[in-house]
Amino acid sequence: MEPSTSPFSISVQGTTLSGLSRRVVEANLLSREQARETFDAAQKSQRSFLREALDQGAADRAGLLRCASEESGMPLLDLKAFDLGCRPQEIVDARFLENHGVLPLFQRGSKVFLAVPDPSDVSGLDAFTFQTGFGVEAILVDPKLLDQVIRDIVSGISSELADLSEDSGLEDMAAKTATPTNADTAEVDTPVVRFVNKILMDAIRQKASDIHIEPYEEKLRIRYRLDGVLHEIANPPLSLSTRIIARVKILSHLDIAERRIPQDGRIKLTLSKGHEIDFRVSTLPTQFGEKVVIRVLDSSGADLSLSALGLEPDQFKAYEEAIHRPHGMILVTGPTGSGKTVSLYSALNTLNSPEVNISSVEDPIEINLPGINQVNINEKANLNFATALRAFLRQDPDIIMVGEIRDLETADIAVKASQTGHLVLSTLHTNDAPSTIVRLLNMGVAPFNVAASVHLILAQRLVRRLCSACRKPVEYPEEVLTNAGFSQSGDSSDLKLYGPEGCDECTRGYKGRTGVFQVMPVTEAIAELIVQNAGQEAIERQALAEGVMSMRQAGLVKVRAGITSLEEILRVTDN
Repeated sequence: MEPSTSPFSISVQGTTLSGLSRRVVEANLLSREQARETFDAAQKSQRSFLREALDQGAADRAGLLRCASEESGMPLLDLKAFDLGCRPQEIVDARFLENHGVLPLFQRGSKVFLAVPDPSDVSGLDAFTFQTGFGVEAILVDPKLLDQVIRDIVSGISSELADLSEDSGLEDMAAKTATPTNADTAEVDTPVVRFVNKILMDAIRQKASDIHIEPYEEKLRIRYRLDGVLHEIANPPLSLSTRIIARVKILSHLDIAERRIPQDGRIKLTLSKGHEIDFRVSTLPTQFGEKVVIRVLDSSGADLSLSALGLEPDQFKAYEEAIHRPHGMILVTGPTGSGKTVSLYSALNTLNSPEVNISSVEDPIEINLPGINQVNINEKANLNFATALRAFLRQDPDIIMVGEIRDLETADIAVKASQTGHLVLSTLHTNDAPSTIVRLLNMGVAPFNVAASVHLILAQRLVRRLCSACRKPVEYPEEVLTNAGFSQSGDSSDLKLYGPEGCDECTRGYKGRTGVFQVMPVTEAIAELIVQNAGQEAIERQALAEGVMSMRQAGLVKVRAGITSLEEILRVTDN
């Protein structure tokens, strides 16, 4: 049989070349004999023709990649011309990049443009789609350059570090805090210094609330908490773990030689006149080294108006009336990170005036409020919530804020203060408003004291806001809506609900947070139940009868308004 003369194939000594092998011959990048040998070698090694041709080096790399792009219809990109600092870093971790050899370059809505080394290998594309759920648009890049970029990212020394400004303020601060025992570490470890600087500065830019530096057996993981959710952002080499943590400890005035016990420190960074940021540093010895958690306290952008909290109109009215009462106790409850402190600060900011004496005791002071006497507890000096409260009562106070009621002693003093002409605001760690009453009773506070002193309880959670630029309409089965708590009376057909999409302006479809609240005034009927020690269920029923919304009901109001998604409310609220 005569060899094929089709324009789509070339026959060379019994081997029919087609596809990319044919195209490189037509482009005069390889001779027919070279193409045959490369094709056979690729078959033998079970590799693609492109990888084999690139590794042999017999043809121009740019020409080979251009032919592969034309053959596959996949766009070709020179990674050297791409700003890697713009790539989305939170979609997949460095381990995924290393295992699959692909790299997210940029994101448009729900689609991610992914750098791939070979058009014929779709395993990385499939793995990325399976893990993230994003749509994918593949872009061909030089495999050698892609491998190098991924190695740099995995090693924590990506070229984006070079863009970090040296005058961030952290360098000068390190020089001032360096001691004879740590000066060498501060001066010699320049890459580590730049890396830690970048971690701190990026956390500020991305409005992270916390930074976690976590050593494990085979890797070091760095995560940011963004809008209440942790995202992995870097995996530096495990060998750098001790030096990175030592650098943080130097900045926060901690003992770098002590690794056996927890330590607490503080970094104060002045970015500009009037703009200071505090980092509260906590170290903890773990199985594979010290874990460091850094709380970012940036009060410069905090809106401390009551209207910014996210209260519904009836809730806003009840909270505002309660904080303007001359005496009594207001309690804000919720788990750690639910925004209790901001709710209290908003109340203090509203009440702050030259006519009143306001004192607060906190652990720690998170926002500086001019005109308010703020005290930071110091357990080593025996200055705790109870001792500070006693001192406040000798300071002619009008309003007292207690960071947290943790024990019976603090609770008793706060109750007595609220009954002797002072307005007392404080927090407890409880799930909802009715359970707060039970917590106080279990602490040992007498029921009649609770009923007489507590005027309002505000329970809250923080939920992520949908990005207004990319939110998309979503539909749910009737059963899902009913189980979530929407009315079964038929109004669910009128619902227009939204879900996250994802764009350049947000983090996976969400941008910022707002509060979801349960506001329960202690009415005469509820006070009577407290005195009777009627229990949590009876208090819940009475509150519901008086129109107090549960946390879930308040959350569904925000879902209906398109502020957040149903999934987000289900995530943070109880049934």
